[in-house]
Formats: sequence, C-alpha cells, structure tokens
Amino acid sequence: MKKTLLTFVAALAVSLAANADDVMKKTKDGTYVVNTTTLCKAKGYKGATPLEVHIKGGKVVKVVSLPNHETKNYYAKVEKNLVGKFAGQKVAKASKLATQQKVDGCTGATYSTKAVQQNVQAALDYYKKHK
Repeated sequence: MKKTLLTFVAALAVSLAANADDVMKKTKDGTYVVNTTTLCKAKGYKGATPLEVHIKGGKVVKVVSLPNHETKNYYAKVEKNLVGKFAGQKVAKASKLATQQKVDGCTGATYSTKAVQQNVQAALDYYKKHK
C-alpha cells in the first residue's frame, strides 16, 4: 500500500511538471510564450477562448487566439478591437487593459471580450510568477 501511494505521488508530480511545461515556454530569442489552454477556465459565449501571449523584455509582443468555438463574426470584433491592443504594452499596462471594465469596439461580443481579458490576465500573472 505504501509503495502504491509513493508511485501515485511520483506520477502526479511528473504530470504536474509536464502541465507546467505546457503552459509557458521560452524561445531561443528570449520570448516567453504563455498558453492559456489549461491555465484559464474563462468562457466566452460558446466556450473557452484560449490564447498564446508572447512576452519579451517585459512587454507583450503579441497575443494569438487559439482555436475556439466562438461565433466567427463576433470573435473577429474581439480580435480586431482588443487582441491587438496588447501588443507593445508593458506587462503592467497590459494587465490594466485586461481588467478594464469597458472596452471600446467590442459591442455584441461581451462574453468573448471578458473571456479574452481573463485569459490575458491569467497569462500575465503566470508569467510574473514563473519567469
């Protein structure tokens, strides 16, 4: 029984380490890429809205939307009017944008907008804790 428990704990530790590696990677050029697929449980209108947030030198380089099930026309508004606003922002300023209550230009895509903001915030928080 004791051996089985130790085996289980070891397997769990390996699994958690593998998941942590899947969340953030550092590229050869020093860019951190944070994937929110398993990091954030925020949901848009039709489900999860995972992102990759690319950070280098304390600034957000870009935010890339990963496959999701949001309505294409509405999510396109979010990509056009919100996702691009994070690029070039220092992490602290991007964090403020991610928690802003009202974002211009995303009318009709409120759930998706909030989910994207929560994903960006989760990525930035993870980056600050694990860089």
